[in-house]
Amino acid sequence: MPLPVTLLTSMDPVLRDSATAAALWGEPGTGLLRYDLHDDGLHRLVSEFGRVLEDVRVPLEHTCLGCALREDVLPTVAAAARGGRFTRLVLALPAAAEPLAALQALALGHDGADALADLVSVGGVVAVTHGPTLLEDLLGDELLPGSERAVGEVLAHQLDEADLVLVDGDLPRRSAVLLDHVTAPGSVVADLLAADAADLLATRRAPTPDPLRRSDPRAARPSGADDRLGVFTLDLRAGSALHPRRLLEEVEAVGAGRLRARGVFWVPSRPGVVCAWDGAGGQVSIGTAGEWDARRGERPHTRLVVTGVDAGDAERVSAAFGRILATPAESAAWTAPHDGLEPWLGDR
Repeated sequence: MPLPVTLLTSMDPVLRDSATAAALWGEPGTGLLRYDLHDDGLHRLVSEFGRVLEDVRVPLEHTCLGCALREDVLPTVAAAARGGRFTRLVLALPAAAEPLAALQALALGHDGADALADLVSVGGVVAVTHGPTLLEDLLGDELLPGSERAVGEVLAHQLDEADLVLVDGDLPRRSAVLLDHVTAPGSVVADLLAADAADLLATRRAPTPDPLRRSDPRAARPSGADDRLGVFTLDLRAGSALHPRRLLEEVEAVGAGRLRARGVFWVPSRPGVVCAWDGAGGQVSIGTAGEWDARRGERPHTRLVVTGVDAGDAERVSAAFGRILATPAESAAWTAPHDGLEPWLGDR
């Protein structure tokens, strides 16, 4: 039987460690595999209730999460699954790490001849966040130390995958509504200090043929939460393409500000390419996400799901979205060899 694994993420290592302590407290059979990244490599801690089993520094050529997963995390998870010591494993990722890379590795990775998906099953993803600053952390423009990435971008990706959000401190009502808008339907929000091992270790994620679907930009949908206290979600949809030139001119009008946005679009210069839109923390990222799959009935379309907290932003984004849509005649007549999107989407 596969070993159940709970992924734990946070922007703050102290909050992460508070949650891991709650997960282990009085729970025999639960193991903790905790990682931290440092300039000189990786720190791996393996423990159970009342006992440290391993405390190891692992040198890495590149101190990034991808290298850590490949060189240490997956082999250690596989060894824990084979060893039989644990009945449940908590995998605590480094602070400010996104869970998607770990989910991909656990779903698709191998250790030797063994597929990780045969050894472990992901029972849930837990995100731990600070309530009083949640809104500003997610929608503000603060950058990660020593990085050009926004705090909000990483936090948004943690919340995208969260089945359980544990909140430290008071959660203002407006921030609570925002959480309802940016987390998946069915996600649970709870107080960190009141959470116990049963809360953290509960199986909240059912097995699915596509375990990575939630983070696929093609799956972006409104959560269904009501617009209130100034929090809104726009579901901007069109069969039309976005006009490349007007997109470049209007990208700030559509994506800048205190917004969380996800979705897909297409441009007439690349009709077979799924273009991804991902915005948070005052930044917008666009890229490619494969090709439209006609075998599954996919047709090129545009759908951006945009959440914000300022009414003026809703009006600005809606108006700008209308301006960047290409008319059918413009799409049909597109013959230019370049579209100006090469820095983000690559050469045609």
